[in-house]
Amino acid sequence: MNRKPISPETRQQLIKAQRNEITEYYIYKRLAKFSKDEENSKVLDRIAEDEKRHYKIWLNYTDKEVNPSSWAIRKYFWIARIFGLTFGLKLMERDEEKAQVNYASMAEEIPEAAKVAEDEDQHEKELLELIKEDRLEYIGSIVLGLNDALVEILGTLAGLTFALQNTKLVALAGIIAGIAGALSMSSSEYLSNKTEGKSGMAIKSAIFTGIAYLFAVVFLVGPYLIFTSPFIALIVALIDSILIVLMFTYYISVAKEQPFRKRFFEMVILSTFVGLVSFGLGYLARIVFGIDI
Repeated sequence: MNRKPISPETRQQLIKAQRNEITEYYIYKRLAKFSKDEENSKVLDRIAEDEKRHYKIWLNYTDKEVNPSSWAIRKYFWIARIFGLTFGLKLMERDEEKAQVNYASMAEEIPEAAKVAEDEDQHEKELLELIKEDRLEYIGSIVLGLNDALVEILGTLAGLTFALQNTKLVALAGIIAGIAGALSMSSSEYLSNKTEGKSGMAIKSAIFTGIAYLFAVVFLVGPYLIFTSPFIALIVALIDSILIVLMFTYYISVAKEQPFRKRFFEMVILSTFVGLVSFGLGYLARIVFGIDI
């Protein structure tokens, strides 16, 4: 079928779209090849074929073959491999939306452009929802472990910093409290899932909770093993807690498509408030009990 000639501007936009589509085709194909989950691999293959079909639709208008971006292929492949399929692919889609081709401006020359793009994007989102990952299945357990560690351990460290004013003692107490807290949270999560009849999830949810708790403990106690001043160590631990919240909240906002700002400020305010209260209690304990180490 003969097609009407398109303007140079529209052609450039379509070539840009082609480059996006063929790049994503190779990303999905490569991830499908390395996926250990057979169902995930099938979903990734289906999305890859969709991207290839998009590419061919625009090729019919431009009559120009376009090479993929090798940098983007490597970048998103490794992000997905390290941080998880869902995070990597949704981050890729988010970045693509920021540099989205303006299909609406092509409507006069290519009436089906906007419709094709809209339909295919919706289909792609539906397929992405079919991907299953343990780290997202147990995200509630990870949130529980991180949140409890940030509140409890940061509070403990803040209180002990003023009460003891000795980095080694504070670090020792933090490590003991951290290990005990991780074991306590893991066992509580295990029993909670067993009680609710989720026996299949109990062990994994307990493991994810404990690992998340210990991850936070390492970052919070670490400064006390590095710095000699307990107050500098506390400030660094507080900064570490904010960084942990920042990274994890960003991860959730991308992978679960949840609002970033509200969740971030809630967690930061909560952990900071508990830290300040504990710091004050440590100061009172030092005065009341006459502790001087």
